[in-house]
Amino acid sequence: MKYYMPVTVFDEPDCVRAHAKELARLGNKALIVTGKHSADACGAFADTAAALDSQNIPYCRYSGIEENPSVETVVKAAEYGRSEQADFVIGIGGGSPMDAAKAIAFLMKQETISAAPLYDASLPAEALPVAAVPTTCGTGSEVTGVSVLTVHEKKTKQSIPHRIFPVLALIDGKYLCSASHAMIVSTSVDALAHMVESRLHAKANDYSIAAVNAGLSLWKNIRPVLSGEAEPTDSDRTLLMRSAAFGGIAIAQTGTSIPHALSYILTYDDGIAHGKACGYFLPAFLKEAPAELQKEILDLTGFNGIEEFSAFMHSLYPDLSPAKETLDRAYTTLSANAARLASACFPVDPEMLHRIVYGTEKEG
Repeated sequence: MKYYMPVTVFDEPDCVRAHAKELARLGNKALIVTGKHSADACGAFADTAAALDSQNIPYCRYSGIEENPSVETVVKAAEYGRSEQADFVIGIGGGSPMDAAKAIAFLMKQETISAAPLYDASLPAEALPVAAVPTTCGTGSEVTGVSVLTVHEKKTKQSIPHRIFPVLALIDGKYLCSASHAMIVSTSVDALAHMVESRLHAKANDYSIAAVNAGLSLWKNIRPVLSGEAEPTDSDRTLLMRSAAFGGIAIAQTGTSIPHALSYILTYDDGIAHGKACGYFLPAFLKEAPAELQKEILDLTGFNGIEEFSAFMHSLYPDLSPAKETLDRAYTTLSANAARLASACFPVDPEMLHRIVYGTEKEG
């Protein structure tokens, strides 16, 4: 077995300000990478700026990261960071700013900044130090080496081949206070997909399974929040963030599998939020799993059978209906990707893949 997770994680209230010294140790000037609004709305940017100010560390900010960040945006941000002479990067937000921060830190380490190095697997995975401050509860990017970018030339999203782990992750549930219910649902479904796909991955081992089991046991307790039966408490927000981190720890060891691979087409073609797109395929994927593994996952999440799981998942996005052309492209694309098909711990033939893609009739 192999386990590698080189991230120092602080998961506690007010951890950004409390660990200002750890941030300051990363360099002499920070490039803070954010989206347009969320980092300000939740207070994470203000906390990070205050932490850096307390240590007399100057910073600059690039706030142009879009949802599902493109290669072109990453190049622009890296050029800006280089011009400001920043020597470490802080990503604040959901998966988009954090994934972008890793790619930006990688590009800033290169001799020349351009798109070419991003997908050049022959280059060493060297980057400026990265700190991650998550403000959503799904991606787990704060504890993975993954950076997924939109590649317009291929009309999809694709991970860069370089594993760029943050040095530091600062996790605080209070940053979910300003999050909408729809965002919490979508990102929490992404976290669930990470854990289910990791458990059913061909590379699963005792270490990754331990992370999955811990995360699913936490995720079970926030189901009433996702269904709208209860308003989230501070404790719920902590569980949401923590389960997402466990999902990240798991996929850092195994990678994701078929639902994620299919989801990228739905996001690119139909603009469906990433978590929802993963969740659309998740019930059908779990339904195909070996009975003992299916039961293990359902027991951990508190569902009495695959039908109850499917009904719950579909209730979270009842109006989600991807275009047939989009599903056709997802099926065709994945059919040609032998490595992705082999990522599941059970054989996936064309007939099974067809059921996963098209056999998603809503139950309940």
